[in-house]
Amino acid sequence: MIAGNIEARLFASTTGSDADWVVKLIDVYPDTVSGNRAMGGYQLMISGEILRGRYRTSFERPAPIARNLVLPYTIKLAPQTYRFQRGHRIMVQVQSTWFPLYDRNPQTWVPSIFAAQPSDYRTQTHRVWRSARQPSHLVLPVLPE
Repeated sequence: MIAGNIEARLFASTTGSDADWVVKLIDVYPDTVSGNRAMGGYQLMISGEILRGRYRTSFERPAPIARNLVLPYTIKLAPQTYRFQRGHRIMVQVQSTWFPLYDRNPQTWVPSIFAAQPSDYRTQTHRVWRSARQPSHLVLPVLPE
């Protein structure tokens, strides 16, 4: 069982000058569920949140992201109390867009995304790092049984 604050601590880089980081905590049901075939392999989102990279250090003073530099990002997901049932798995998804739930990011620095022109939208490569020096991970408050 988990209870409390959930944080994703990512080490990530981008070839652009802005990026979105979406993190989802998901309960993955077993491949077969007795008495309910449709639920086999079902993925239930427990919590999810997005951080626009320009706000990684301050919501008051957005700043461009340095290209191709590995930087730390902390994404605070909504606090949860949830029990993963026996046989279920925990999945963490990291993605760079949540459109159409959240507006598209041009992935290039513009003073206001809402004033971005079509030419501002460019394909970029985002990378999440996971090593001894850059240990991207999820902080999950686990309660003892």
